[in-house]
Amino acid sequence: MRVTSKGQVTIPQNVRENMGILPSETEIEFMQDESGRWYIVKAKTAKKRDSRFRTAHQTGKLTMSTDDIMALTRGESWRSS
Repeated sequence: MRVTSKGQVTIPQNVRENMGILPSETEIEFMQDESGRWYIVKAKTAKKRDSRFRTAHQTGKLTMSTDDIMALTRGESWRSS
C-alpha cells in the first residue's frame, strides 16, 4: 500500500466492507498495542446523526398559501390569508 504526499492511504474495499466503514459516515482511530503494533479501529460514536437536509422539513413552517406565493412571484401585493 502506498502513502500519498498528504499522508493518505486507501483502505481496501474488502476491509471497509468487513469493518462496516462507510464513506463520510465512519470515523476511525489508530490504536497501538503494548508490543508497538498499530491497528485501525472504528471510533465509537455517541449517536448517528441524521443529515441536516433530512431533518430540515421538521423546522420549516408554512406561513404563506400557494396563492400568496404566486402573487409575490407575479409582482402583485401579498394578500395575507
